[in-house]
Amino acid sequence: MISTIVLSKNVQDMIGDCLDSFSWTDEIIVVDSGSTDDSLEIARQKGARIVRTHPSDFSSLRNLGAQKAIGKWLLYIDADERVSKELKKEIIQKTLSDTFSAYAIPRKNNLLGHDMKYGGWWPDYVMRLIKKDKLVRWRGHLHEQPEIKGNVSKLKNPLYHISHRSISSMIQKTNAWSEIEARLLYDSNHPKMNVIRFFTAAFREFWYRGILKLGFLDGSIGVIEIFYQIYSRIVTYSKLWELQLKEEK
Repeated sequence: MISTIVLSKNVQDMIGDCLDSFSWTDEIIVVDSGSTDDSLEIARQKGARIVRTHPSDFSSLRNLGAQKAIGKWLLYIDADERVSKELKKEIIQKTLSDTFSAYAIPRKNNLLGHDMKYGGWWPDYVMRLIKKDKLVRWRGHLHEQPEIKGNVSKLKNPLYHISHRSISSMIQKTNAWSEIEARLLYDSNHPKMNVIRFFTAAFREFWYRGILKLGFLDGSIGVIEIFYQIYSRIVTYSKLWELQLKEEK
């Protein structure tokens, strides 16, 4: 039995197609952290079980979904992700076996309408298919990871991820997530930000995305993504600098 867990908050434009892509699973749980749009009504129409909760970090929401699920296997899908027919067949096949405790799924990231192949965007493995009794807990406030007992493996067919649908949404996401990332860096006693650290942070991002991972081969969108990731990193470190400055005062 497979229980699919979806995190939801004001995703009415995405959640319908998302739920349709894994309607074949035995149970669908939508963990909602305060939607004010039609997300929950759409989810109910699709036969999902709704778990309403207060806004929290992603790990807490995923752990809550696991607690409510009754399936032997847990499949975690975000509202902007889709399960293909090929991935469906592979998931069904793998969950009939007890060989592994969990599987990492490669993600095919679609940014600004383009399926990315370079820049570190493929294969973007995420641990999303987990045997329930082998999941200890999810950890981490933003880039959360599951703690798993036993051996893990990888699936071959990708999970489709529709990310960065517009420049405006990209900037809004950076403004929201950079607050969390900056606070995590601050709480971990990150060294004081200075001119050198700002430049090295930007250079590392450019070197990884643009040089090592050949991001420019994805054309104009690849170049936009390289500089967007640099921008995002600088915003995070700028907010870290701001927190450090407040501490000094």
